[in-house]
Amino acid sequence: MDRSRPRSTELRRLLDERTADLQRVKAEYDNYRKQVRRDRMAVREIAVENVLRSLLPVLDAVEAARRQEAMTPGLKAVAEVLETQLGSVGLQAFGEEGEPFDPEWHEAVTHVVAPDAEHLMCTEILTPGYRVGDRLLRPARVTVTGPPPSGATRVEGGRTGERVGTERGDPAAG
Repeated sequence: MDRSRPRSTELRRLLDERTADLQRVKAEYDNYRKQVRRDRMAVREIAVENVLRSLLPVLDAVEAARRQEAMTPGLKAVAEVLETQLGSVGLQAFGEEGEPFDPEWHEAVTHVVAPDAEHLMCTEILTPGYRVGDRLLRPARVTVTGPPPSGATRVEGGRTGERVGTERGDPAAG
């Protein structure tokens, strides 16, 4: 019997090692499955964003036709279906006149100086911006009205209502 005890102790130790190995492999596999699931979701999101970004010129053309009142009833119906379907996969248009300028979401194309203004405001939406959730597809291109750009010098001085061209997203770079 003395021999069976060391043998059973050895078998118990081997069983515990294999059980620990199995648990570790199972945990690694579970983590792998979770990572694959996250990667698939990320690839799906990127693919959706790329398709939506490629359709933005179509939405711009629809909006241009609306502005020119050149939409037939059939084109209006197609535009509504397109916009509804794109919205159903998460596309959101943004950019409204009167909202505060946010350089992360807006691209300032023109800066109208208003010395009495305290903050930059979007006063004209040239092209709407689009996003999917919190991810920016395209910034809204806007005209901003607000105080003169800080640090700007002018040879003849600025006038109220003067338009100042700016760099992308930085209305103070006039």
